[in-house]
Amino acid sequence: MKMKIRSENLSVYFDTFRALKNVTLKIPENKITAIIGPSGCGKSTFIKTLNRMNDIAGARIEGHVFLDEHDIYSLDTDVTLLRTKIGMVFQKPNPFPKNIYDNVAFGPRIHGIKGEYMLDGIVEDALRKAALWNEVSDALSKSALELSGGQQQRLCIARCIAVKPEVILFDEPCSALDPISTAKIEDLMVKLKEHYTIVIVTHNMQQAARVSDYTAFFYLGELVEYDDTRKIFTNPQDKRTESYVSGKFG
Repeated sequence: MKMKIRSENLSVYFDTFRALKNVTLKIPENKITAIIGPSGCGKSTFIKTLNRMNDIAGARIEGHVFLDEHDIYSLDTDVTLLRTKIGMVFQKPNPFPKNIYDNVAFGPRIHGIKGEYMLDGIVEDALRKAALWNEVSDALSKSALELSGGQQQRLCIARCIAVKPEVILFDEPCSALDPISTAKIEDLMVKLKEHYTIVIVTHNMQQAARVSDYTAFFYLGELVEYDDTRKIFTNPQDKRTESYVSGKFG
């Protein structure tokens, strides 16, 4: 099995606070890897290191993160290109105050695609892959802000897909959504792994169990356990993992 991303002895500091501690983790290609753990354990910090969204004042990174075999923290990394390859969908839907078409076409236009025929194809393909085309194909000029929360989140996924990423990071993508919209996003993620490597941060352990192939349990900035999802939830090796997945804390 090919590993798409791997971290080696990854530590993250925010000023003097050490948010991640020597995390070594291999993420397989075309699979869904769930990151679980209680609030403040380093889940979101970890996935933000995968596309360098922690490149902020006061943050310091030690160790390595590889996309395929390229160290994304090397000096020759083009961060803009990296974030094209590794897209991100956030906790709350954040569509641009534009129409549906222009939301999806925004990224391709930034990367130099201007032809209307080519953009039309990209927009339709991205909306289809995001399971939204059938709902909005007759209303592409409608403001994205008029869509429901679940539709907005799928639009944000389409916007990510439009720039042809290799990896999609989901940071609590369903926490602001109702159960029906959540089910649609979960079904969508399972379909998307045919084309992309997916990493999802979730507080919802049932969601992790439903959609992911592999699960990593983080606690106090450390990677405690990482294994096949079924093993994590039915036969964890570490007592801290067992306590968390059985609901004894967190």
